Amino acid sequence: MACSVADSGFLVLASKKGPVHSTRIGQIASSGACCLKWESLPQISSKQKGCLIYSRKKNVIQAVAVPIAPAPLDSAEERNRLSEKYGFRQIGEPLPDNVTMRDITESLPKKVFEIDDGKALKSVLISVTSYTLGLFMIAKAPWYLLPLAWAWTGTAVTGFFVIGHDCAHKSFSKNKLLEDIVGTLAFLPLIYPYEPWRFKHDRHHAKTNMLHEDTAWQPVWKEEFDSVPALRKAIILGYGPIRPWMSIAHWWLCHFNLSKFRPNEIDRVKISLGCVFAFMAIGWPLIIWKTGIIGWIKFWLMPWLGYHFWMSTFTMVHHTAPHIPFKTSDEWNAAQAQLNGTVHCDYPSWIEVLCHDINVHIPHHISPRIPSYNLRAAHQSLQENWGKYLNEASWNWRLMKTILTVCHVYDKERNYVPFDEIVPEEAKPITFLKKVMPDYA
Repeated sequence: MACSVADSGFLVLASKKGPVHSTRIGQIASSGACCLKWESLPQISSKQKGCLIYSRKKNVIQAVAVPIAPAPLDSAEERNRLSEKYGFRQIGEPLPDNVTMRDITESLPKKVFEIDDGKALKSVLISVTSYTLGLFMIAKAPWYLLPLAWAWTGTAVTGFFVIGHDCAHKSFSKNKLLEDIVGTLAFLPLIYPYEPWRFKHDRHHAKTNMLHEDTAWQPVWKEEFDSVPALRKAIILGYGPIRPWMSIAHWWLCHFNLSKFRPNEIDRVKISLGCVFAFMAIGWPLIIWKTGIIGWIKFWLMPWLGYHFWMSTFTMVHHTAPHIPFKTSDEWNAAQAQLNGTVHCDYPSWIEVLCHDINVHIPHHISPRIPSYNLRAAHQSLQENWGKYLNEASWNWRLMKTILTVCHVYDKERNYVPFDEIVPEEAKPITFLKKVMPDYA
């Protein structure tokens, strides 16, 4: 940071980073003594302090301060302030560097790792029953109630995804062949290839919130953003208004291209793709034959879009917040990323039941071997032993507004820089969201 005094008597603190904010410095004596009126200048660390040069030419000078990195989370007062600002119930303390994943895993009771085929079967019955009920509601509902029927059915079919998710982590059944069969079948109504998703998702768990490596949501890179001006509007829309459906792009781009998989994965990927294409070739024509194109839209497409809403929303809420950093591989710490970098979020109970508690997500990142029906017991144990380090929220509009309007472009010091700060003239979708989205927490 450099300092200079203009002839007008204004003090300027210059920086290469971002827009600046000003505050007035008032001279209190002709002897040269002066004081700062800290009316808007944020508190800054010793590394960020600039130099103040006094000019005798004028009685009043003005200081300009650059935006600074988020305040450290060591302060309980600061964590409470950020919790309120971002829509969290609690933002956890930073996890000490000497805590390991083994320390956390060994604190969990052994029973949370136990597979219970009866409970697994119960989750299948819940999903099949709720999905069947949803299709019945779509068939019988008047047009003005169809959105409610689609919301229910889209949430119910998300339960199928969670069952397949457990199968992929080998936490569904003691019979591993049965897991692969159930996982493949559970993903078919979603047109999701089971094995390609499994391979990609395993990397997400191994590299959670690691720059370049995590296969889930990544911040936008400024260099890439600046290099593709023709695609900026699409990127802004994708990380703004249509972000709750951007998992569709991830589904298409990451799971159907054989070149994205290792040679030893290709055969299993081909089997899954064959199952998906067979479902499309047989299932879609049957739906159209029985109900027409409108029926295909009503009974398959709209619930599928509902599923992708939850897929996108759940994933970004789990790992995206202004205070949660992405780190390079040489700085990354597994325990900090999985415990401190994962968010527990409570949703309305009917969503939790239909989606098999997938949003009790922190224990799932501590160990994917924990079945979905044991996640609540595991989370209770984490609260008892590691509670002060946990990020917790109940779903609310302020939380969503924060993610959609703030968490955009990667910045090492600030974690994220919003689009409307970098390209305000192109970021109208973001300013629109800021105006129209509710701010209730």
